[in-house]
Amino acid sequence: MSGIYIFLAILPSIILLFFILKVDSFNKEPARLLIGLFLMGIVATLPSALLESLFLNINIFPGIIGLAIEAFLIIALTEEFFKRLAVKLVAYKSKAYDERLDGIVYCVVAYLGFATLENVLYIVQYTDTTPYIWLTRALLSVPAHMLFGVTMGYYMSMSKFCNNIALSKKYARLSLWLPVFFHGLYDFFALSGNPIFALLLFPLMIFLWIYNIKRLKTYYKESKYKSELMGDFS
Repeated sequence: MSGIYIFLAILPSIILLFFILKVDSFNKEPARLLIGLFLMGIVATLPSALLESLFLNINIFPGIIGLAIEAFLIIALTEEFFKRLAVKLVAYKSKAYDERLDGIVYCVVAYLGFATLENVLYIVQYTDTTPYIWLTRALLSVPAHMLFGVTMGYYMSMSKFCNNIALSKKYARLSLWLPVFFHGLYDFFALSGNPIFALLLFPLMIFLWIYNIKRLKTYYKESKYKSELMGDFS
C-alpha cells in the first residue's frame, strides 16, 4: 500500500477539521480538549466495529428488512451511540463548554477522529480492487460523518443550555436519534446495491449540507454576537 493512499485517506478529515476550527474563531476551544475528542473518536471505532460484526452475523432477516436493520440499527445506531458517548465523556461537563457552538465543534472533532480511522481501514482494504474508493469516500463518506456530527452537536447544545427539563430531555433524544436516522438513510442507500438508491445519496448529501449549515450559522452568529458583546464590556 502506497503512502499516498494513507495521505488521501487522512486528507478529507484534515480539511474538514480546519473548516470547523475556522468557524470556531471567536471563543476557541482548548487544544488538549480537541485532541482528546479526536483520539476518543478514533477509540470509538473499536467497540463499534466489534458490535457491528457481532450483530451482522446474527441478522437473519432477508431482503429490504435485513438491509434496513443493518443500516439503521446495526451500523448507524452503534456508531452514533459510541461517538456521542465519546463527546459525553470528554467534553460535555467541561468548563470550556460555555456556548452552543461548542457542541457542534466537539461532536465534529470526535466524528472526524472516527471517520479518519474508518477511512484508512477502508482504503487499505479496498484500494486494490477499487482504486478510486478514496475519492468517493472523500466526497461522500467523510463529509457525511461531519454533517451527522453537526446535527448531534446542535441538539446536544439545545439540551445542555435548556432550562426546561422536559424539553432538555427531548433535545437530548434528538441528539442521538436524528443522526441515527440520517446515518441509517445514508447507509441504506449506499449498501442497497440498487443504482437508483445509490443515486439518492446525492440529493441526501445536498439536503444534509443545507440542513446543517443553517444550524451551524445560527450558532456561529450567537458566538460572534457574544464575542462582540464581551468586547464592548472589556
